[in-house]
Amino acid sequence: MKRYPMKRILLGALLLLGALLSPALPPGIAAEDGWVSIFNGTNLDGWKSNEKYEGFEVKDGVITGHGKRNHLYYMEELKNFELKLDVKISKGGNSGVYVKSQWQDETWPVTGFELQVNSSHSDRVKTGSLYNIIKLPKAPHGDDEWFTYHVCCQNGSLTVYVNGQLLYTYVDPMEKGGQPQDGKITEANKRISQKGYIALQQHDPKSIPSFKNITLKKLPD
Repeated sequence: MKRYPMKRILLGALLLLGALLSPALPPGIAAEDGWVSIFNGTNLDGWKSNEKYEGFEVKDGVITGHGKRNHLYYMEELKNFELKLDVKISKGGNSGVYVKSQWQDETWPVTGFELQVNSSHSDRVKTGSLYNIIKLPKAPHGDDEWFTYHVCCQNGSLTVYVNGQLLYTYVDPMEKGGQPQDGKITEANKRISQKGYIALQQHDPKSIPSFKNITLKKLPD
């Protein structure tokens, strides 16, 4: 057995103890690399449902959806950014993570871009897909299994990773047409380069999505 000097052993023990005792980064405080927690693990401060009834609850550091259709918006408009979050979906469930959506008082967001969450729902568009744009037929995870979404929105492109694996970079062909002349964003003229909100989806009563460890890194315009 290899022997190590006592000084090295003590130093290693002190470093380990320091790591264990160091508090987690508080929500809203940026780490050195610019990532910020946008979910405090306790309540939905900074988030807002777009339906009249509540469809999301927080327990044990997790946002869980339930009941009828609802969308939970993070109430800050963003342009260029990276988003990371851990997601889980129940067997037969359906959900989504929207980026660049405009606020809607109700119904499905139509002015943003939906990253599908679906491992075994009858909808053939599975996790990793960019709904109505890029269709992936197989989910890279199972039912009730946590996975990590990492999305980068940079001007006219959107890059998607699942569990650290690059799936694709989508370059929006609509950018060639410029921004809407009247400034109003619709389903027909939406752009990845537009400002918008992040939103989490509660799809239907049979679907139970869960979300945690939601972090954001703003990028230069």
